[in-house]
Amino acid sequence: MNSDDKFALLVIGTPLIGLVYCGIGISLMVTNETIREHALISGALFILIPFLIAAITWIRASAKAYK
Repeated sequence: MNSDDKFALLVIGTPLIGLVYCGIGISLMVTNETIREHALISGALFILIPFLIAAITWIRASAKAYK
């Protein structure tokens, strides 16, 4: 896979994955009673998961660049 294909996959795939993730989160919040009772904790986890994925990706890319 060349760099143009990777970039196209990143540009198209990232928003689609974000929409799916938001849809899953909203549907879980609507259907699951436990998540509604503990909204602060579940919301923090919902925000923390993509942040950790982005931070790990950023750190790995920086480590490759400085290597």
